[in-house]
Amino acid sequence: MKKKGNINVQTENIFPIIKQFLYSDHEIFLRELVSNAVDATQKMKTLTTIGELDADIKNLRVEVILNKKEKTITIRDNGIGMTDKELDKYINQIAFSGAEEFVNKYKDADTKNSIIGHFGLGFYSAFMVAKEVEIITKSQQANSKPVKWICDGSPNFTMEEAKKKTKGTDIVLHIADDSTEFLEESRISTILNKYCKFLPVEIKFGTKTEKIDDPKEKKDDKGEIVKIDKVSDNIINNTKPAWTKAPANLKDEHYKSFYKELYPMEFSDPLFHIHLNVDFPFNLTGILYFPKLKNNLEVQKNKINLYSNQVFITDNVENIVPEFLTLLHGVIDSPDIPLNVSRSYLQADGNVKKIASHITKKVADKLSRMFKKDRKDFEQKWNDVKVFIEYGMLTEQKFFDKAKDFSLYKNTNSEYYTFSEFSEKVKNSQKNKEGKTIVLYTNDSKEQHSFVKTATDKGYEVLELGGPLISHLISRLEADNMDIQFARVDADIIDKLIEQGEATISKLSDKEQEKLQKMIEEGVDKEKFTVQVQNMSVSDSPIVITQSEFMRRMKEQQLSGGGGMQMFGSMPESYNLAINSNHDLISKILEENTKKKRTNLINQLLDLALLSQGMLKGEDLTTFISRSVTLIK
Repeated sequence: MKKKGNINVQTENIFPIIKQFLYSDHEIFLRELVSNAVDATQKMKTLTTIGELDADIKNLRVEVILNKKEKTITIRDNGIGMTDKELDKYINQIAFSGAEEFVNKYKDADTKNSIIGHFGLGFYSAFMVAKEVEIITKSQQANSKPVKWICDGSPNFTMEEAKKKTKGTDIVLHIADDSTEFLEESRISTILNKYCKFLPVEIKFGTKTEKIDDPKEKKDDKGEIVKIDKVSDNIINNTKPAWTKAPANLKDEHYKSFYKELYPMEFSDPLFHIHLNVDFPFNLTGILYFPKLKNNLEVQKNKINLYSNQVFITDNVENIVPEFLTLLHGVIDSPDIPLNVSRSYLQADGNVKKIASHITKKVADKLSRMFKKDRKDFEQKWNDVKVFIEYGMLTEQKFFDKAKDFSLYKNTNSEYYTFSEFSEKVKNSQKNKEGKTIVLYTNDSKEQHSFVKTATDKGYEVLELGGPLISHLISRLEADNMDIQFARVDADIIDKLIEQGEATISKLSDKEQEKLQKMIEEGVDKEKFTVQVQNMSVSDSPIVITQSEFMRRMKEQQLSGGGGMQMFGSMPESYNLAINSNHDLISKILEENTKKKRTNLINQLLDLALLSQGMLKGEDLTTFISRSVTLIK
């Protein structure tokens, strides 16, 4: 039997299209061919299980064989194989799919153990790297004859009888001159490790050698047992990864071990995990881990691997799960997620939406349970998960609604509150004359210590709110709670931040205040500082430099991706300079008759105010130190 013919395709240019456009990365060919080989073994297992085939399914295996000398890569399986008619249909007629027919025929059978593959165009990915491809196959069907198919990448093929003793399929790729990188063992190993690490059938790639004690206990001159080389099959995959097992059968150490298997370069254990296991209304399995997050969000992303029936697809799941969940690590496996489709298609797909919603709910429920079960432990983990939770609250409304009840806020006494708990605590003491509760916060309690102390000395509570997302978060919380307003402790003098009752009376006359303001303005950059005389407590600082909460927050949001805040990011830095009209040193400025002494005193007070905000640097700091030494003498 020898047959020549043309592959039945819809266009004469199918092969250039396959080579250039079907897959963006040529290395995908190995994933396609190996997963097809796995399909073939799984189909045989299914048919044997339901009694339609009598075959040995104990030692199913796929083997990848590299022959650098012959410039070939062979993908070998001992699966279902093909007859000449099946080969003709499934390979020569691209319009049909063997997998599709298989699904239709056995859709009502128990096919949980089968991988319904794509033995169609997927096979033709071989021509991205091969100048010629051979298929040598023998069907598991009784009395079937082996057959060989050869194609050089044109629509022309040759099919003839072959010599093959074992049942199954060999696909032999004769590597093209422009793809010799795939003849390197390290390159093939890398691809197999990336795409085939968790396939459900053993994948062999060569052998491995390890040193073991001599079984005969032969000893060397020193009396120590001799080490010998043990050569064994190099199985590159774990056929039963943790996410395919029932959660009841796994302990914490199993989850941690699997995490190390996924990320061998991660040196810290995950904080906790979530095991996904859904079979209706969609199929979804997987394990998601909460890593210890750093402040750099971009570094953390793209650590979730997407699989389809244990075949690796991608590590970019941002169009499949909500954006904040891309900060998690782990595995999602679902055959119900459409592959190789546009972003807009994914976003509109009903199953994808359901899966995303389910994962979000599972994550929120897990965090809520942890909070309720052991609040102290949750508080200890807070710094490691706060960025993730804040990110979720900002980007996903449903998560925000749930997270409000377990998101924590720490005050300067290291006490943790939910937002509702804290609001309730300060609603009376920190309410301004307009009826709004003012939530005071600091993003750096050490740098802003003087401002924090001024607030706490008045009996106010101050939250510690830091991190790259905090300005966005507090704006979101304000939008959700119209009677609450956030203010950083250095945004204004404390009596202005929380205006209550009667204003403090100045001991200076209007004329003296006007004179004082002009004196101070002479020593500052008027474009940068707005100088105002304020009626403050005698215990407050003589000069206080602050920055408007609104302006600073808008600039922060612009720097961290605030969308429409560009106008604020381009604006120059501007500050308020408040002169305490009731401070004795301010009065001393007015009383001082010597201009030099008056100027020195003003400069000293200005520099102290700048120093408290970390704004005194370089030459100005040196001058301040020298002046301070002189004044002390």
